[in-house]
Amino acid sequence: MLTLQFIPYHEIQDLDSSKRIQKIMKAVKMNKIVLMEGRLKTHEEAQLIRKTMEEISDEFKGIELSVIDNSSKDVKFIRKLKDIFVNMLLGERHGLTIIGPAKIVKEIKQDPDKIQLLTEDIKSSKKRN
Repeated sequence: MLTLQFIPYHEIQDLDSSKRIQKIMKAVKMNKIVLMEGRLKTHEEAQLIRKTMEEISDEFKGIELSVIDNSSKDVKFIRKLKDIFVNMLLGERHGLTIIGPAKIVKEIKQDPDKIQLLTEDIKSSKKRN
């Protein structure tokens, strides 16, 4: 069974970096694919990857991570200023972060029109081992 867990921004906005990472890791280690509103800060992504590498085992193979950012690079200057101002007030709410266990999520492909999340059935991968 594939389980998706949505984490709205308001659930993580007041957490410090280690608590955010802990919340994400807990869900991913339970074989859930996390859909998180917004995005992690750059240093938080690095911490998440470092924590993942420390915990890799026969049971936990790591994570796949992708950030879908809905802000366009080709927007006008006024729009960019507005986005910066909104981010200062509301936090990093733009975009969507997808994080899943590597033994389930094989690849996340994205383009402007769609997201493809390629998964593997856990039961079939266990039979091969």
